Amino acid sequence: MEDILLIDDDIELCEMLTTYLGRHDLRVSAVHRGDDGLEAARSRAWPVILLDVMLPGKDGFEVLKEIRTFSTGSVLLLTARGDEVDRIVGLEMGADDYLPKPFSARELLARIRAVRRRSATPAPASEGSALIIEDLVLDPAARTVRQNGALIDLTDVEFALLEVLMRSPGKVVQREGLAEEVLGRKFNPFDRSLDMHVSRLRKKLAVDGDTDDRIKTVRGTGYQLALRRNAAIGRP
Repeated sequence: MEDILLIDDDIELCEMLTTYLGRHDLRVSAVHRGDDGLEAARSRAWPVILLDVMLPGKDGFEVLKEIRTFSTGSVLLLTARGDEVDRIVGLEMGADDYLPKPFSARELLARIRAVRRRSATPAPASEGSALIIEDLVLDPAARTVRQNGALIDLTDVEFALLEVLMRSPGKVVQREGLAEEVLGRKFNPFDRSLDMHVSRLRKKLAVDGDTDDRIKTVRGTGYQLALRRNAAIGRP
């Protein structure tokens, strides 16, 4: 059984999800207030946190913002708000994914499995398995990224996204492939999730405030990890 944290004030929904997810080897700890949920999130390293946006005690966005000050683990937003702006705000603040209410329990399970696949620690890798692209060093086994020697904190989605781009430096990676490999679902042109994760990753890799230099958008096609010089590409 794997433990996940569910922060939602809908008690009936929490009971249903606890029962359903329990049948699939997921043990749910449910909390019904935002402030209590934040305290629970701090209590241990949860592999997945399911976070409702509309919460008593503390707004879900506030909870997410604080979670991102101490955790890069997977956070999946559950929102009854239909406004795309609210979903974009959640992604900008560091949510890995979102699922608008009402949703099916089967769809939620698929999303949970997708984020777990992204964050699963691979088996110990052989020496020289890290990717080196210029000033970036990504170690899949340790799940660390360093830029000019400094450790960069990335969420699970951001790490997976950067790894895919670093495996094809200087080449355009199509959105369709990125959506399936990074988000675990087919690309939807009306879904801004991928764009928002790229935007957050750009900011974290920015040098001297230049957020557009490292990851280029190829309009209508996908994204490219740009090479700044005759690239140092390889493995240590």
